[in-house]
This record gives sequence, structure tokens and C-alpha cells, in this order.
Amino acid sequence: MNPLELSTKVIDAGVASEPVNRVTNELTELADGLAIVESFSHTLAWDTGDGLMCFDASGVSSGAQVVSAIRSWRADPITSLVYTHGHADHVGGSSAFAADATDKGLSLPTVYGHANVNPRIDRYALTSDWNLAINHRQFGGVSSDMGLDIGAGAKKFLPGSTLRTDISFDDFYTMTAGDTTVEFHHGRGETDDHLWGWLPEKKWIFTGDFIIWNYPNAGNPQKVQRYALEWAQALRKMIAQGPELLLPAHGLPIEGKARIALVLDEIASTLEDVVSRVLDMMNAGETLDTIIHTVKVDAATLEKPYLRPYYDEPEFVVRNIWRLYGGWWDGAASRLKPAADAAVGAELAALAGGARVLMDRALALVETDMRLACHLADFAGWAEPDSASIHGDRAQIYWLRRQQEKSLMSKGIFSAASRESQAIAGTTIERK
Repeated sequence: MNPLELSTKVIDAGVASEPVNRVTNELTELADGLAIVESFSHTLAWDTGDGLMCFDASGVSSGAQVVSAIRSWRADPITSLVYTHGHADHVGGSSAFAADATDKGLSLPTVYGHANVNPRIDRYALTSDWNLAINHRQFGGVSSDMGLDIGAGAKKFLPGSTLRTDISFDDFYTMTAGDTTVEFHHGRGETDDHLWGWLPEKKWIFTGDFIIWNYPNAGNPQKVQRYALEWAQALRKMIAQGPELLLPAHGLPIEGKARIALVLDEIASTLEDVVSRVLDMMNAGETLDTIIHTVKVDAATLEKPYLRPYYDEPEFVVRNIWRLYGGWWDGAASRLKPAADAAVGAELAALAGGARVLMDRALALVETDMRLACHLADFAGWAEPDSASIHGDRAQIYWLRRQQEKSLMSKGIFSAASRESQAIAGTTIERK
């Protein structure tokens, strides 16, 4: 189904009857001179009348397919490449755009982005192995479920050939492409280097990852700081423009001023509500533990097709709000300068009568309290780090935990924990 038709159907019905985050690497023309290549992440291509302007380059493993799809639509030079932000799945495919230009004997596209994009690329070079490990853990246990190729065998998180920004800005930049005004607005949200694009004459808005057709990725437990309140503020500014066609980097494009305003408002509202409640509790002196187990998002909100917690989830957003406003210490005195996990596990095992007692209790709790079961499984594993029996059971508990979770991030981390223990136990859990 055409992505605009599908988004209208899903939003108006309030039910996602079909997948809304599609990874096909196929191109669809959305308006005269405007096309989307649905990938992980998407590329939006616009024929300005003076060359093509593309928003985002997709990732390393999908860039060539994205460029091929664009070339099936237009042969014009790609003169401009806009990075909505510097995440690898948005800039990693730029090498394919450069290769396309070189093959055709053309100049490389001029790359636009926020001033923090190039420093992000520098940081990725410094932490390449760390980021490869993070992404493998985040996506490795679930990528096949989503039809993703995360490049697990890659040697660099971003290739050295990734194009850097040529023209950057801090808060606002405007230019003319063909005979059309293009505005770039900075807004912190998923990243500190994010922009959204606005074409006032056409009423088109390019949102990048401010819209992902999942609960906002403002809490990722393995990545750097995110900005929930400023995310909401950016969405409010978008509503004020009165867009009639919304073009995200993940999920479906949306048409219709009222429909777009509805989606933007509901996403902004849930973020504002969570931030407000967390800050109220912080100001009242509550600990992070209390806040995490108190601040929840109602089920009706999480059932909306563009707010389902299938990637990030509200509990992680709560943690990131605490981290932004309160630092890393969670308020428990013992965790300011804690003992080593192995020491805690060994002591608890000694008090309980052995690691096997802890693990048996963990197994007994699986049906009634999976959170507590995982704590005990970890204590047992730390107490006996080389025990095949202990780690075989730990692997099974975390595999069951993975199956109970909705968000990709939780699934990925719990899958990684299971694989870790499977390797120690020398066993393999059959996927079902």
C-alpha cells in the first residue's frame, strides 16, 4: 500500500493493522518531484529543479540500495545532502552518494547539517569498537525479526569515507533550492545535533527522528543523553508552521494539516507529562527507584500506532530525565561507591546457602516476578561465574525475559545476557 494511504488509514482508525516501520529499500513518489525510499532509515529525495536534495543517506549497509532506488526515479545530479542528525543509520550511507557522484563525473553533494554533526563523527571514530558492541547488543538479538542487516561483521562503526558536513549552523539556516525557500531548524531531542527541515511554500516538513512511529527514543539505555522536554518543544514549533505533509526518517509519511497536528501534539504531550511528573518527584526528594516505579504512561497512549513502545519505552525515558537534571547517582547511598558485583553475589550466595539456592529461587519467581528473578539470577551468576549449571539456567531466564518484552532495546539487552550465559554453559537455546 502507498505509505500515505497507509498512514491515513492507520491514524484515522487508531490501529496499526499493518507494519508502519517498513524496510523495503523501495521508492514511492509522494508528491510531484518528491519521493521516499523506505529503509532503515529512510531517504527523502526532492527534485528542486536544480538538482536533487536528499534528506539523510540511510546506513552503511543500505546506502547503495537507496541510491539505486533514487536512480530508478531521477538521473539528475544529487547536489545537496541534508543530515537530520549524525546517527550512523542517517549518515553511514553517504559513501554510496559520493560513489554515485564520482561514477558520473559529478561534484560531490554539498552536505548540510548541524554544527555538532562533525564532532559526533569524531566521537564515533574514538569509540568505534564500543559503538559496534552497543549496536550488536541492541539489535543483534532481534535484527532478524525486523529484517535488518546491522553489519555485525563491520570493522568500523562509521567508515572513514563518510561525508562530513560542508555547511553547518547552530540554531537556524535558510537557503534557496531552485526557486524554493528551505529552512533548517535546530532542536535537541534524540540527539544534540538534530534539525528539522521546512519548506514554507510547499508546507512540507522533514522531521528526521523527531517522529519514528514508536514511543520517542528519548531514553536509550546504552547511548548518550537525550532531551525529552526539548523534543516536545521542537514538535510544538512544527505544529505552529502548519505543515500539510510530514516526512519522517522512520515510519510513514503523514498528510493533512489536522492529522499531522494531532500526531505531533500527542507525542509532545506524553513527553511533557513524563518530564513534569519526574521533575515534581525529584523536587519532592524522591529517589530514582521510587520515580521509576511510579511514573507510568497510560496504556491507551501506548496503544496509539505512533506511540507504541516497540523501540524505546517510557521507563528508559524516565531514567534519562533523571540523568539530565539529576546526574548519574540514583539516590541509594550504597550505590554511590558500590562493592563489586562479584563480591555482592558471593556474599549473598554464602548467606543463602549457595548460588544454586539463589538460582532455584530465581526459577521459582519466573512466573510471578520476572524482575526479581533476574536479580537473583545475576547474583548467582556472579557468585559462580564459571558454572555451566548456573549459567544454563540464567540463559533460560533471560531468554524468557526477552520474550516478554515489547521494546527492541529491552529485547536486545536481555538476548545479549542470555547469549553471554549460553557461551559459559556451552548450550544453545532454540529460538521459537
